[in-house]
Amino acid sequence: MPGTVIVGTQWGDEGKGRFTDYLAKESELVVRYQGGHNAGHTIVVDGEVFALQLVPSGVLYDYVTPVIGNGVVVDPAVLVAELDMLGGKGIDTSRLRVSGNAHLIMPYHQELDRVTERYLGKNKLGTTKRGIGPAYADKALRVGLRVQDLLDPKIFREKLDLVLREKNGVLAKVYNRLPLDADEICEQYLAMEPRLRPLIADTVHLVHDALEAGQRVLFEGAQATYLDLDHGTYPFVTSSNPVAGGVCTGAGVGPRAIDRIVGITKAYATRVGAGPFPTELPDGDAVGNLLVDRGVEFGTNTGRRRRPGWLDAVMLRHAVRLNTCTEIAITKLDVLAPLPELKVCVAYEGEDGTRYEHVPYHQSVLHKVRPVYETVPGWGTEIDGAGRIEDLPDAAREYVRFVEELAGVPVSFVSVGPGREQTVVLPRAA
Repeated sequence: MPGTVIVGTQWGDEGKGRFTDYLAKESELVVRYQGGHNAGHTIVVDGEVFALQLVPSGVLYDYVTPVIGNGVVVDPAVLVAELDMLGGKGIDTSRLRVSGNAHLIMPYHQELDRVTERYLGKNKLGTTKRGIGPAYADKALRVGLRVQDLLDPKIFREKLDLVLREKNGVLAKVYNRLPLDADEICEQYLAMEPRLRPLIADTVHLVHDALEAGQRVLFEGAQATYLDLDHGTYPFVTSSNPVAGGVCTGAGVGPRAIDRIVGITKAYATRVGAGPFPTELPDGDAVGNLLVDRGVEFGTNTGRRRRPGWLDAVMLRHAVRLNTCTEIAITKLDVLAPLPELKVCVAYEGEDGTRYEHVPYHQSVLHKVRPVYETVPGWGTEIDGAGRIEDLPDAAREYVRFVEELAGVPVSFVSVGPGREQTVVLPRAA
């Protein structure tokens, strides 16, 4: 079946949105399968910037049906605001479909997210405080409200009253916060029902109909491999499964529906929030500052400065394995242009001198490893005008080949700038 997955191979912020946008033009459906509005995709089209949080990237094509799958957690107010933003820019959003089984982010989720992070103090996880984790926790506890509950005010109120008794007790007795009012929440959420009703659908049925008709379906996730709840650098992770396997539960398809998995890797590495980062450059490092400035490394939603570092091929190889990537795409190669030489981490060295060519499973080891670098030449000239792989300087092409060799799968795309058109397609992907 013609299913393609776009998945980040680092800690997010790899530039998945621009390749989702690129591949969406060849798709009939683009399906978001997990996460919430804690991760954004930024797409630049003809100089105009579209910062998307919930709506799948395919919305920018008038023939694509964007789908928010059951594995996503939805803040309806954020969704409505995003639809208004897109409508104000002339984008038709009437084709969007939202799974009735997707869970709702409620005001008490956001409040609990904020107070919990504050309570953790120096041990905080660095969440976006947008209620994502608490919403997924309620899903697992089977007390969550779902998008379909908006269609029945009586059911919505009954479920809300039940869960609010417990949430208000925790907020008042543990965190000394004022209780939330059920009437206000009902008024706020049910007022959005008329706007959302035409968009709510059985998205699993929709996706399977498309696949069985031979239509091309593109699955996009938020965050990335090392923020995966099960496979990431726990506990500094998100609350869902961004890895390619998450497509199966988050969109409601089986593994045989997928025949292409494109792993996205930045030409260097960044992460936001706390957690281990073996190749991180120290604060104030000139190269790190250059990567942040040239790469505009600030969170799409939060505006937080990302932590910069060299490319980590140990993590890349593991991500390729976890996701069974068929290929990779390299983003932001142009950011490296001024550097006379580049470093790539090819292995780790443990405190006891042990060499690791895979990611250690034990957190105490991973937190203390030292990167083993190989140094390769830079190219010292801007490449943002390159349209073909042959237009890149020799050293840039060698860097791409080196990354390909370390990853163990072909490189299909290279981005040389933020614009939609600044994408070099290697012959094998044409």
